[in-house]
Amino acid sequence: MNKDRKLSASEISERLGALDGWTVDGDRLHRSLTFPDFASAFGFMTTVALIAEQLGHHPDWHNVYNRVDVYLTTHDCGGISERDFELAARIDQIPTP
Repeated sequence: MNKDRKLSASEISERLGALDGWTVDGDRLHRSLTFPDFASAFGFMTTVALIAEQLGHHPDWHNVYNRVDVYLTTHDCGGISERDFELAARIDQIPTP
């Protein structure tokens, strides 16, 4: 399977159920997380960064104090691909408070 192929709406809906707290926001997967403090949020982002480097697929994200918003999309295909679901599943494995 081509991991960079843009998934159809039905393929996305089918895979979304396997993820924890992720939604579709336009052409991106989105998850918002809240941590006890900034250090915890930053630690989470550091862990995600290391995983993203391993996968060669990087999130778009936003951080304000204890909140992290993660957005996943595959720019090369203009939408959500299998690579986004792979990274989302790996992010879901990171312990969060």
